[in-house]
Amino acid sequence: MTSKSSGLSGTHTLFQVSTSGALVAGLFSGVVSCRALLQHGDFGLGTFANLDGELVVVDDHVYQVRGDGTVSEAPADAEAPFAVVTRFDPDVDSHVTDLESFAILEEYCDKARLSSNIFYAFRLDGIFETVRTRAVSPSLNHGRLIDAAKAQVEFSFNNIAGSLIGFWSPGFSSAFSIPGYHFHFISNDRRHGGHLLACSAKALRLRSEPLTDFHLALPENEAFLKADLSKNSADELAYAEKAH
Repeated sequence: MTSKSSGLSGTHTLFQVSTSGALVAGLFSGVVSCRALLQHGDFGLGTFANLDGELVVVDDHVYQVRGDGTVSEAPADAEAPFAVVTRFDPDVDSHVTDLESFAILEEYCDKARLSSNIFYAFRLDGIFETVRTRAVSPSLNHGRLIDAAKAQVEFSFNNIAGSLIGFWSPGFSSAFSIPGYHFHFISNDRRHGGHLLACSAKALRLRSEPLTDFHLALPENEAFLKADLSKNSADELAYAEKAH
């Protein structure tokens, strides 16, 4: 792997709306529009109001991957209860080979990180031998995220050209973010996608960016202001992130 720079320079901002703990607690109401999100970044991920699918921001467009597997460009006024975006400006541009699993993907990304104490954005492009994703569906009982995760739908794709859009967050961010790696997939034809569960590929282009400026925008609605978010949500969040 090669990089254009071995140091950190300039301001690279990660803009996050709401907290992972609020999402785990079932605060699914939209608090920011796709139009507003694009004012803060051209690259990112999240979910939609009432958990109506996975949100993928790539190349200054917002896509919605619904629970039935359909993908469409989200309307400008569609809202998200949780999202993270940045203006992607990578300082590492390399190629990786023999990516046989999600664990190998993490190893390659680890090599592109200089620190475990800042945030990173990652983008991987190419032809994937296999991809497994999931997408959440609208919550009917307005329960917690773990309840919605139990009903999530999974999808499998083979020999598909696309991109992984993701972030790495340090361990100390577990109180408000999703620690470790979090990726969403979107195909080049914008017809398939979802939250990444597993993948493999012969060769991919990997780009990454260190993010040293973190901006957290907290909701001002009554549900958020009155919610009890003091509980440790790490276990429920880990369950929601994985395959079932």
